[in-house]
Amino acid sequence: MKVSKLAANLIGSEIVKIGNEVNDLKAKGAEIANLTIGDLNSNIYPIPALLKEEIQKAYQNNLTNYPPANGLLSLRKEVSKDLKKRWNLDYSPEDILITAGSRPLIYAVYKTIVDEGDKVVYPTPSWNNNHYAYLTSANAVEVKTKPETNFLPTADDLRPHLDGAVLLALCSPLNPTGTMFTREQLSEICELVIAENKKRGADEKPLYLMYDQIYSCLTFGAEHVDPVSLFPEMKDYTIYIDGISKCLAATGVRVGWGFGPSHILDKMKALLTHVGAWAPKPEQEATAKFYENSENVDTFVEDFKGKLEESLKVLHNGVQDLKGKGLSVDSIEPMGALYLTIKLNYIGKTKPDGAVIENSSDLVFYLINEAGVALVPFSAFGEDKSEPWFRASVGGLATDEIKVMLPKLESALNNLK
Repeated sequence: MKVSKLAANLIGSEIVKIGNEVNDLKAKGAEIANLTIGDLNSNIYPIPALLKEEIQKAYQNNLTNYPPANGLLSLRKEVSKDLKKRWNLDYSPEDILITAGSRPLIYAVYKTIVDEGDKVVYPTPSWNNNHYAYLTSANAVEVKTKPETNFLPTADDLRPHLDGAVLLALCSPLNPTGTMFTREQLSEICELVIAENKKRGADEKPLYLMYDQIYSCLTFGAEHVDPVSLFPEMKDYTIYIDGISKCLAATGVRVGWGFGPSHILDKMKALLTHVGAWAPKPEQEATAKFYENSENVDTFVEDFKGKLEESLKVLHNGVQDLKGKGLSVDSIEPMGALYLTIKLNYIGKTKPDGAVIENSSDLVFYLINEAGVALVPFSAFGEDKSEPWFRASVGGLATDEIKVMLPKLESALNNLK
């Protein structure tokens, strides 16, 4: 049966494919250390108790009708106050849009800015930009990054590609790597964006920057930097993606916010009224109540990110121990988010049954079956399947589970010849 060309050519998610394999094996009784999903085990990392109480109270008070299309004013006011306090960013409640997590915001940025054939620039590895570019029929320009720069694009990487582009999509801390822009790196990129926009006429689209900082509160000693704080003139061109999904361990609560130039945010709001992508009213009400006292956020985040950092360090140190034993592995020290970047240089090796590990996907499924360890290859984030780099998310496991998993990984890798 025929469907639309867009639907017919959608690329399936490699992460979902891996997740299905993990779930099938778990259903058969297998013990799998699932490091694939960018989510959190809510039994290990529950949302703040006060936030939960406020959500329940909002339902008890029958706040179950439609919220305003751009979000509850009470929440937009609290977000505006938090942006000023936390990052010294000045955005009025009118320039903030509340949605059901960050995905509708990213989709709306693409649909608001990008016409068919317009050039969109983003680095690889990065999360889902290839899919959003496809959904908007964009001319996608993927800029390959290097481990030497923590898989973050430099100004030199981007410079050849910005002429005529309408959107540059960046994320820091970065999904999938857990690495972050330095002040110098991001400053040089912003200078490129400013210079490019100065070249354009009044009848041309600007080059906009979508800056995803959904993990901005989950940093481990490194400084989170953002475009407008570095260059106030970037305010005309920057659309931010943010929310509570990661910083409050609230991935399923679905409260996100975007903020940026009024003319862009107004069109995003109009677009999403036809999608119905607003966050539920009780969750918005509860989030507003929770943010009324900034100490609620700060106290929870400090404890939460401390636990994440501990798990990431255990995993990173474990990989480095394997490297010290002579295994062909490496990892990049985590700077933020939930993720560790791991190198497993075993593509081309032979399994005990004689079959060859031909690509990163083969290695993923070998490790699932032989070590009970599930990772996501960087091919899920735009890289080639020949690349030996993988994302490990610690959000679904307790630290003790990571410690138990490491010897199994070592054994399975040692069995490859």
